[in-house]
Amino acid sequence: MGKHVSRLPNPFRYSDSNKRYHTYDYYLRHRYGGKCVKLSLDAGFTCPNIDGRCGHGGCIYCSPRGSGDFTFAGEPLLVQYERQRRLLSEKWETLRCIPYLQAHTNTYAPVSRLREVYHEALSLPDAVALHIATRADCLGDEVVTLLGEVSEKIDLTVELGLQSASDDTAIRINRGHSFADFLKGYRVLREVVPRARISVHLIDGLPGEGKLEMLATARAVSALAPDEVKIHLLHVIRGTKMAELYERGEYIPLSLEEYTDVLTSQLELLPPETVIGRVTGDGDAKTLLAPLYSLKKFTVINAIDRLLEAKDTWQGKKCE
Repeated sequence: MGKHVSRLPNPFRYSDSNKRYHTYDYYLRHRYGGKCVKLSLDAGFTCPNIDGRCGHGGCIYCSPRGSGDFTFAGEPLLVQYERQRRLLSEKWETLRCIPYLQAHTNTYAPVSRLREVYHEALSLPDAVALHIATRADCLGDEVVTLLGEVSEKIDLTVELGLQSASDDTAIRINRGHSFADFLKGYRVLREVVPRARISVHLIDGLPGEGKLEMLATARAVSALAPDEVKIHLLHVIRGTKMAELYERGEYIPLSLEEYTDVLTSQLELLPPETVIGRVTGDGDAKTLLAPLYSLKKFTVINAIDRLLEAKDTWQGKKCE
C-alpha cells in the first residue's frame, strides 16, 4: 500500500509532512540535521522478572529474547552494530546511528559491567546518541549516577517499559512492579539525570483492557510530559504464556480498526511536544501468531494517518 497523501492542510505544528503527530523521524532530522537510524543491540543482560528477584518467566507476552528478536545475540556489540550499519549504508550515503540496548533490562547488572557496556556503545562509529531500554524498578542510586555520567558524553534516552498504568493489568501480565514503582523510577531519573530524555513504552490491547483503560494510561503518561512515548499493539508470540491464552480462545487481539481508533484517541491526549517513538511494532513473521495485519507496518501507519485526517484531529488536541 502506498503512502497516505493528505487532502487537507495539516494543523499540527511539529510536522513537515502529512503526519499529525510528532514523529521520531521528524525529531531526529531536526535534532541531527539528517537521516538517523536506531540499531538494536543485545548486550547479554537478563531481567529481574526472569531471574527471580521480582518474578519468574518474564511478562506473559515477552519472547525468550526479551524484545531483542531482531538483535544478534551472542556477538560483540561492535560486530552486531557494524553488521546492521553496513547494510543500511548501502541505502543512505550519510548515516548517523543510535545504538539501542534493547534486549531485556539494560540497567540490571553490576555497575562495573554496565559502565563497560555503555562506554563501548557510546564510542561506536558514527554514534550520535545512545538509547537504553530498562525497567523503572531497576534504577538504583549507582545506576542513576552512571546514567548521569553517560548523559554528559552523548545524547541519552532511557526507555522505561510501563505498558499500562493499571496495577490490575500489571498483575495479569506479570510485570513485577506497580505504577507507583514506575512513578518513583521516572521521577528519580528526571531529577538526577536532567540531561537524559525519557521514553515511556506502552502496549495497547493487553488482556482485560478496553479503550477506557488504554486512554486512562495515556492520560496518566501525559501528566508526566515525557520526552517520548512509544506505542504498539500487543503481539502474540509463539512460546509465550500469551500464546497459550490466545490458542485456548481466552484472548482476542485488537482488530486494525480497534487499534487505530484507540491509538488516535491516545495521541489526542499526549502533549504535542512529546515525540512519538512509534505507533506500531515490528513483528517477526516466523514467531508471530496474531494479529497478522501488524506484519504490514505501512498498512497500519497509513490507517492511522487516514483516521486522524478523517476525524480532523492531531496529537495534543485534547491534552489538558
